[in-house]
Amino acid sequence: MPDASPSGFDADSDQALSDVFRIHRGGKMEIVATAPLENRDDLSRAYTPGVAQVCTAIAQDEALFREYTWAARTVAVVTDGTAVLGLGDIGPKAAMPVMEGKAVLFKRFAGLNSVPICLNTKDPDEIVDIVSALAPSFGGINLEDISAPRCFDIESRLIERLNIPVFHDDQHGTAIVTLAALRNACLLTNRALADLRVVVAGAGAAGVAITKMLLAAGVGDIAVADSRGIVHASRGPLTPVKAELAALTNRAGITGSLADALAGADVLVGVSGGLIAEEAVAKMAPGSFIFAMANPTPEVHPEIAAKYAAVVATGRSDYPNQINNVLAFPGIFAGAFDARARHITQDMKLAAANALAEVVLNELRPDAILPAPFDPRVAPAVAAAVAKAA
Repeated sequence: MPDASPSGFDADSDQALSDVFRIHRGGKMEIVATAPLENRDDLSRAYTPGVAQVCTAIAQDEALFREYTWAARTVAVVTDGTAVLGLGDIGPKAAMPVMEGKAVLFKRFAGLNSVPICLNTKDPDEIVDIVSALAPSFGGINLEDISAPRCFDIESRLIERLNIPVFHDDQHGTAIVTLAALRNACLLTNRALADLRVVVAGAGAAGVAITKMLLAAGVGDIAVADSRGIVHASRGPLTPVKAELAALTNRAGITGSLADALAGADVLVGVSGGLIAEEAVAKMAPGSFIFAMANPTPEVHPEIAAKYAAVVATGRSDYPNQINNVLAFPGIFAGAFDARARHITQDMKLAAANALAEVVLNELRPDAILPAPFDPRVAPAVAAAVAKAA
């Protein structure tokens, strides 16, 4: 029976749809045994009675757990399905193809095992309790596609509770790759991070993390805009997250709309999904950078952005300078595991961004400020830098 796409098309009637659905049929991953299981002796070593010796040894010395199970280098990819890609709250079952995809990327780019876990609850307390209960089976937790502001609370509580790395990729992976891109854009145009005035369009998970990461790296000033305009302390009732942003940002004291903030700005970082008028972009400073990262529809179309900006980046793979989290998260976890780190710190994230930028340091062009996802240098460079910083 032919597959049906979410749009109601018969997948087999269209080649592109057919190819997509074909690779997803039955899922994109499987468990493969690394121990031989060909005869009775193999079985007795891999399972009973031999396995009891290993269990007993671990019970006596938990440090052996890392050496004699897969858990120490296995990541749980956890979601509740509330903020999947640009699709929104589509639920845990519909989120599974994305989580499977994340798991196979861990394997492909860093050689790490991972297990997709889609939770049928939106309650932060339940999510924290469930993930904490599952944690002994894993070396790290990658939180994925959990809506803001709940994602901030869930991540911070898990970090506090667990002694293994916890990383919300929508926040920190995006921030790391954005900083790497911005560093190289500055090098290419002989500018300094400290001299930049940045506008971040979007105050969700990615926008908040990017803002904090850029400030930690030394960016001069940042104005953050949400659906109500510029975030500032006197704007009115603010969530705790936005109140923190207001205290950290907008030294220039800009008020009003996103368009007001863009006038004279050096950088636009778009992580909102809302379209930005060409008239607003045209008022940015000469030689600006536009990172319009909403996918599949960037806040500013790349062809329009190129009319005004010296460097343009997007979240799409069919345009140059794709800001893709796959450049960060495999190496981040690999480095944390190599160092046996209990947490992923801000210094580790900054080291990852620097290492990612340096991969293409001698190859910079306006249309190549980041390595390609399949560049074999990426994950090892990021992992080494993270391990050193840990």
